[in-house]
Amino acid sequence: MTNEPTTGTEVQIAAEEEFHPSGEMLAGISTAIVGLYREHFGKGPTKAKTYALDDVVICVLRDGLTTVEKTLFGRGRGDAVREMRSAFQDAVADRFTSAVESATGRRVIAFMSQAHINPDLAIEVFFLDRSLPANGSLELDGNGERVPAQ
Repeated sequence: MTNEPTTGTEVQIAAEEEFHPSGEMLAGISTAIVGLYREHFGKGPTKAKTYALDDVVICVLRDGLTTVEKTLFGRGRGDAVREMRSAFQDAVADRFTSAVESATGRRVIAFMSQAHINPDLAIEVFFLDRSLPANGSLELDGNGERVPAQ
Protein backbone atom coordinates (compact mmCIF):
# COMPACT_ATOMS: atom_id res chain seq x y z
CA MET A 1 0.00 0.00 0.00
CA THR A 2 1.31 3.44 -0.86
CA ASN A 3 0.92 6.68 1.09
CA GLU A 4 0.66 8.76 -2.06
CA PRO A 5 -2.44 10.97 -2.25
CA THR A 6 -5.21 9.81 -4.54
CA THR A 7 -6.60 11.87 -7.37
CA GLY A 8 -10.25 12.76 -7.68
CA THR A 9 -10.55 10.29 -10.56
CA GLU A 10 -9.28 7.40 -8.42
CA VAL A 11 -11.72 8.29 -5.64
CA GLN A 12 -14.60 8.49 -8.12
CA ILE A 13 -13.75 5.08 -9.63
CA ALA A 14 -13.43 3.50 -6.18
CA ALA A 15 -16.78 4.96 -5.10
CA GLU A 16 -18.48 3.73 -8.28
CA GLU A 17 -17.09 0.21 -7.82
CA GLU A 18 -18.07 0.12 -4.15
CA PHE A 19 -21.68 1.17 -4.60
CA HIS A 20 -23.04 -0.97 -7.44
CA PRO A 21 -26.05 -3.15 -6.65
CA SER A 22 -25.55 -6.88 -6.95
CA GLY A 23 -25.94 -8.10 -10.52
CA GLU A 24 -27.38 -11.32 -9.11
CA MET A 25 -30.05 -9.39 -7.20
CA LEU A 26 -31.00 -7.28 -10.25
CA ALA A 27 -31.08 -10.32 -12.56
CA GLY A 28 -33.24 -12.16 -10.02
CA ILE A 29 -35.78 -9.33 -10.01
CA SER A 30 -35.85 -9.18 -13.83
CA THR A 31 -36.30 -12.95 -14.07
CA ALA A 32 -39.10 -12.98 -11.48
CA ILE A 33 -41.02 -10.12 -13.14
CA VAL A 34 -40.72 -11.68 -16.63
CA GLY A 35 -41.87 -14.98 -15.14
CA LEU A 36 -44.97 -13.38 -13.66
CA TYR A 37 -45.86 -11.84 -17.04
CA ARG A 38 -45.30 -15.18 -18.77
CA GLU A 39 -47.39 -17.03 -16.19
CA HIS A 40 -50.35 -14.67 -16.41
CA PHE A 41 -50.25 -13.52 -20.05
CA GLY A 42 -48.86 -16.64 -21.69
CA LYS A 43 -46.02 -14.47 -23.03
CA GLY A 44 -43.34 -12.53 -21.26
CA PRO A 45 -41.30 -9.56 -22.37
CA THR A 46 -38.33 -10.45 -24.59
CA LYS A 47 -36.02 -8.07 -22.71
CA ALA A 48 -35.91 -6.88 -19.11
CA LYS A 49 -33.45 -4.72 -17.21
CA THR A 50 -33.65 -3.77 -13.55
CA TYR A 51 -32.09 -0.73 -11.92
CA ALA A 52 -31.69 0.00 -8.19
CA LEU A 53 -30.94 3.39 -6.73
CA ASP A 54 -31.29 4.26 -3.06
CA ASP A 55 -34.76 3.03 -2.09
CA VAL A 56 -36.12 2.67 -5.65
CA VAL A 57 -36.11 -0.40 -7.91
CA ILE A 58 -37.19 -0.01 -11.54
CA CYS A 59 -37.71 -2.88 -13.95
CA VAL A 60 -37.90 -1.90 -17.64
CA LEU A 61 -39.62 -4.47 -19.87
CA ARG A 62 -39.54 -4.51 -23.66
CA ASP A 63 -41.68 -6.33 -26.22
CA GLY A 64 -44.26 -7.77 -23.84
CA LEU A 65 -47.57 -7.10 -25.58
CA THR A 66 -49.60 -10.15 -26.53
CA THR A 67 -51.02 -10.64 -30.02
CA VAL A 68 -54.49 -9.75 -28.73
CA GLU A 69 -53.18 -6.52 -27.17
CA LYS A 70 -51.40 -5.56 -30.39
CA THR A 71 -54.60 -6.22 -32.34
CA LEU A 72 -56.66 -4.07 -29.96
CA PHE A 73 -54.13 -1.28 -30.16
CA GLY A 74 -54.05 -1.49 -33.97
CA ARG A 75 -57.85 -1.12 -34.02
CA GLY A 76 -57.80 2.02 -31.88
CA ARG A 77 -58.55 0.30 -28.57
CA GLY A 78 -55.35 1.19 -26.69
CA ASP A 79 -57.51 2.32 -23.78
CA ALA A 80 -58.80 -1.25 -23.38
CA VAL A 81 -55.23 -2.57 -23.27
CA ARG A 82 -54.20 -0.04 -20.62
CA GLU A 83 -57.32 -0.76 -18.56
CA MET A 84 -56.72 -4.53 -18.71
CA ARG A 85 -53.02 -4.10 -17.77
CA SER A 86 -53.99 -1.89 -14.83
CA ALA A 87 -56.54 -4.47 -13.61
CA PHE A 88 -53.88 -7.18 -13.93
CA GLN A 89 -51.42 -5.19 -11.81
CA ASP A 90 -54.06 -4.61 -9.15
CA ALA A 91 -54.88 -8.33 -9.05
CA VAL A 92 -51.30 -9.59 -8.71
CA ALA A 93 -49.47 -6.68 -7.06
CA ASP A 94 -48.67 -8.84 -4.03
CA ARG A 95 -46.77 -11.32 -6.23
CA PHE A 96 -44.71 -8.52 -7.82
CA THR A 97 -43.90 -6.90 -4.48
CA SER A 98 -43.06 -10.28 -2.90
CA ALA A 99 -40.52 -10.98 -5.65
CA VAL A 100 -38.75 -7.66 -5.02
CA GLU A 101 -38.92 -8.05 -1.24
CA SER A 102 -37.41 -11.51 -1.49
CA ALA A 103 -34.55 -10.31 -3.73
CA THR A 104 -33.73 -7.13 -1.78
CA GLY A 105 -34.52 -8.04 1.81
CA ARG A 106 -36.52 -4.81 2.02
CA ARG A 107 -40.25 -4.18 2.37
CA VAL A 108 -41.96 -2.60 -0.65
CA ILE A 109 -43.98 0.41 0.51
CA ALA A 110 -45.29 1.46 -2.92
CA PHE A 111 -45.62 -0.20 -6.33
CA MET A 112 -46.47 1.51 -9.62
CA SER A 113 -46.74 0.14 -13.12
CA GLN A 114 -47.09 1.78 -16.50
CA ALA A 115 -47.27 0.42 -20.04
CA HIS A 116 -46.53 2.24 -23.27
CA ILE A 117 -47.93 0.80 -26.48
CA ASN A 118 -45.69 2.11 -29.27
CA PRO A 119 -42.88 1.38 -28.65
CA ASP A 120 -43.80 -1.67 -26.59
CA LEU A 121 -42.41 -0.79 -23.15
CA ALA A 122 -43.50 -1.27 -19.57
CA ILE A 123 -41.99 -0.22 -16.26
CA GLU A 124 -42.53 -1.60 -12.81
CA VAL A 125 -41.43 0.80 -10.06
CA PHE A 126 -40.98 -0.29 -6.45
CA PHE A 127 -40.24 2.00 -3.49
CA LEU A 128 -38.51 0.27 -0.57
CA ASP A 129 -38.79 1.04 3.14
CA ARG A 130 -35.08 1.93 3.23
CA SER A 131 -32.09 2.23 0.93
CA LEU A 132 -30.16 -0.77 -0.26
CA PRO A 133 -26.65 -0.99 1.22
CA ALA A 134 -25.03 -1.19 -2.22
CA ASN A 135 -27.48 1.11 -3.90
CA GLY A 136 -25.78 2.66 -6.88
CA SER A 137 -25.53 6.12 -5.34
CA LEU A 138 -23.15 7.99 -3.11
CA GLU A 139 -24.29 10.97 -1.07
CA LEU A 140 -21.63 13.51 -0.13
CA ASP A 141 -21.83 16.51 2.16
CA GLY A 142 -20.69 20.02 1.19
CA ASN A 143 -17.07 19.12 2.04
CA GLY A 144 -17.01 16.06 -0.22
CA GLU A 145 -17.28 13.63 2.70
CA ARG A 146 -19.56 10.60 2.50
CA VAL A 147 -22.91 10.94 4.28
CA PRO A 148 -23.72 7.71 6.14
CA ALA A 149 -26.72 5.75 4.78
CA GLN A 150 -29.87 6.12 6.86
